[in-house]
Amino acid sequence: MNREFWEQKYQSGDTGWDLGAPSPPITNYVDQIEDKNLKILIPGAGNAYEAAYLLKNGFTQVTVVDIAPSPINNLAKQYASNYLTLINQDFFELNEQFDLILEQTFFCALQPSFRKKYATKMNELLLSGGKLAGLLFDFPLSNEGPPFGGDIQTYKALFSPYFKISTLTPCHNSVKPRQGRELFFIFEKK
Repeated sequence: MNREFWEQKYQSGDTGWDLGAPSPPITNYVDQIEDKNLKILIPGAGNAYEAAYLLKNGFTQVTVVDIAPSPINNLAKQYASNYLTLINQDFFELNEQFDLILEQTFFCALQPSFRKKYATKMNELLLSGGKLAGLLFDFPLSNEGPPFGGDIQTYKALFSPYFKISTLTPCHNSVKPRQGRELFFIFEKK
């Protein structure tokens, strides 16, 4: 899946993953963060409702990256903020480092063959002591997707070489269509 694939999704309105608002598990997590100066990345952010939530709540270093130009262009029209950096490029080409990376439907959109590359890139993008946190789908992995699923054991095996698994648990506050199908996680860079 490439830039054209995702851009076509936005152009045609085929964005079933888009909640139209920030995800409650992520806002609940963000509400507990005291340091508003953390350098935060939201990869594959789409319409980036979580970024808007961060800005509204006083965060000062928010970066959004998406391979499709439409969501980045839409965000640029909506938010003229010195605290928001918008990047229209392939996530795997990023060369910055962050304190926190928020995961919301990006991992599940990648072909499963990219999962190890995702884990190593996330580790590379985090500063020492940095965290990767957010949501992963909890349903059997198949070739039908995106979204592509997985389970706790698979995720532990994939991420534990690069991260300390602080939290990886069934999500208790998912939106209704995703209830019982999401895991909330916090992984700390090793």
